[in-house]
Amino acid sequence: MDAVDEAIIRCVLQNARSTYAEIGEAAGLSAPAAKRRLDRLVATGAIRGFTALIDPQTLGWRTEAFVEVYCKGNPSPAELRRNLDGIPEVVEACTVSGAADAMLHMLAGDIAHLEQAIQRVREVPVIDRTESVIVLSRLINRPRL
Repeated sequence: MDAVDEAIIRCVLQNARSTYAEIGEAAGLSAPAAKRRLDRLVATGAIRGFTALIDPQTLGWRTEAFVEVYCKGNPSPAELRRNLDGIPEVVEACTVSGAADAMLHMLAGDIAHLEQAIQRVREVPVIDRTESVIVLSRLINRPRL
């Protein structure tokens, strides 16, 4: 990975639908050279895919929370993922160090919707309890690298 690759990645992070000409301009390359470099980044797995980012507020999901999950026993991360995958309000889930076993990022339409979604999380057989904090405002929201 060199400075040209990093410029290409920054460009597609800003707009995954950038044209090869735009990517080339950002990286100091011609459009065909930008295409070759972008294709190589995809082929090597440095870029794993392209996606549309939906503003949850346009869907009416304006309530956001981070939920610590404490498990019964010692379920594997794969087992925990399988159990949480069917809860659409869970938009991110990570295993973490510390007292909690996992951290969830959840979105919902309102507090009642969030409460119902957290209840569904609590009903997962391997989960013992949860602790939640509700987001009041987002201060920084950068694209993921």
